[in-house]
Amino acid sequence: MRPAGKPVRSAGQWAGPEVSVIPEQPPAAAEVSPDGVKAPVALTRRDLAIGVGAVVLAIVVTAVLAFRAGGSSGGAPAAARPSAAPSASASGPPTTAQIYAAVAPSVVTIEAAGPGGGSTGTGVVASADGTIITALHVVKGSTAVKVRFGDGTESAAEVAQSDAALDIAMLAPATLPDVLVPAVLGNSGRLAVGNPVVAIGNQLGLTSSATAGVVSGLDRTAANPDGTKLTGLIQFDAAVNPGSSGGPLVNGKGETIGIVVALANPTSAGTFVGVGFAVPIGAALGAGGGDRAPEQ
Repeated sequence: MRPAGKPVRSAGQWAGPEVSVIPEQPPAAAEVSPDGVKAPVALTRRDLAIGVGAVVLAIVVTAVLAFRAGGSSGGAPAAARPSAAPSASASGPPTTAQIYAAVAPSVVTIEAAGPGGGSTGTGVVASADGTIITALHVVKGSTAVKVRFGDGTESAAEVAQSDAALDIAMLAPATLPDVLVPAVLGNSGRLAVGNPVVAIGNQLGLTSSATAGVVSGLDRTAANPDGTKLTGLIQFDAAVNPGSSGGPLVNGKGETIGIVVALANPTSAGTFVGVGFAVPIGAALGAGGGDRAPEQ
């Protein structure tokens, strides 16, 4: 801090007390040795005082300039500059919209034609060879099956394998899109009641619909219209309706962990009242005697 009453000078001036200039003195006569060589001139006490004073003056000036250059406009030392440090960005689980965007390219629309008319359902691409998993009742008894991939590519398909006890069928399309996107398959054995799930399908003819809910039960049993029973099912409360059958049930990480096959309704309406069922993906992949395990 600058003392009150002292004059302020620029950074190039010394702000200390006034210094008088010492007048120059004539050089002392050099002593000559007998051999004609000049002897060194001895420094007097006054000479030493002048030299020491000059050094002290230089040190004081340097200190004043350094202090003023490093201080702020008010005379206080400059504040420390903030330093950058790496930090992890905030992140959380994917949203329903993000899950849908990731899974939708793997979902297909299925149209089955038969003697009794046609039906519409959903399927999901389960492997890099284009195999599609769906519910067996979507294509059962059909004479022709057509699939439409997420990019709009259409192809005829045939039932390659099926398992009536699980209500699962695997379709082999004749033509694949230029870019095939298989779904990421999860492990349904790690599910717990309360886990978030998303169901994607073509319910009531409304293609590419997504609904969200939670797992509301495990190892459930549901009855088929023909009286047979499906066992070991995942119970969930994401809305599904006719047309959703065969679609993927997806966990909170975007992994397919089930295939939608049924819904519960105590009336004859056949519409959703809060309870849906899906075959665990591990069991669905084994339909027809296959031995493929789900990806993890």
